[in-house]
Amino acid sequence: EEDAWIHVHRPAKPNGAAVVICPGGGYGMQVMGAEGHGIALWLNGHGVTGVVLQYRLPSSRSFVPLMDAQRAIRTVRSNAKKWNLDPKRIGIIGFSAGGHLASTAATRFDKGDRKAVNPVDRLSCRPDFSILVYPVVSMGKHTHRGSKRNLLGNDPDPQMVEHFSNEKQVTKETPPIYMAHAVNDRPVPPENSRMLYAALQEKGIPSEYLELPDGGHGLNGYKGPSWDAWQAGSIQWLKKIKMLP
Repeated sequence: EEDAWIHVHRPAKPNGAAVVICPGGGYGMQVMGAEGHGIALWLNGHGVTGVVLQYRLPSSRSFVPLMDAQRAIRTVRSNAKKWNLDPKRIGIIGFSAGGHLASTAATRFDKGDRKAVNPVDRLSCRPDFSILVYPVVSMGKHTHRGSKRNLLGNDPDPQMVEHFSNEKQVTKETPPIYMAHAVNDRPVPPENSRMLYAALQEKGIPSEYLELPDGGHGLNGYKGPSWDAWQAGSIQWLKKIKMLP
């Protein structure tokens, strides 16, 4: 029934929304617990179906993770009826390098191929919203070096650097995005979120940026006031943009 690469956590009382979850790990591994299944259970507590994505690692095959994220969004949409979901309330959340993947999916999407043989491929892979927590966004000077190396290789083509710098890929079609980042995040500087937020605001995309006073990368090991703040803030924001009741 379900693809092995997505792990679906259904809430006791579904409210129609679903979120594809992209764990971090620098595109070299995946933090499936705290940034995957743990997030699904938190979403379940708010009536949201959590879909943990075990995306393929790039090993310099730069487009492979994005293909998996797009496929996951289409797959969730194709199961909307079966899983009691609203196909217009399917979002994506990502952490660290998973935040890069989620922001790539939020800036690179299509309406689906109506002539495709597989009915899943006929559906849109545009997420209806995105939540990015201490995300890698840029492949430029503020990037996370390990993520960049794993995604683009040791000596990337400047065009690929530009293509995967998601702050440069925002259009009028980009979905609403919520971001949270600690001001003292050293591995992934908050400039990543700031630049994306500025680009979203410039295009008039509903967006919110919560800059957290502390917590560093991983927000004190996924606990404490900064961790609680983005969780409470993102749920409020989802209600504000009418993705949650």
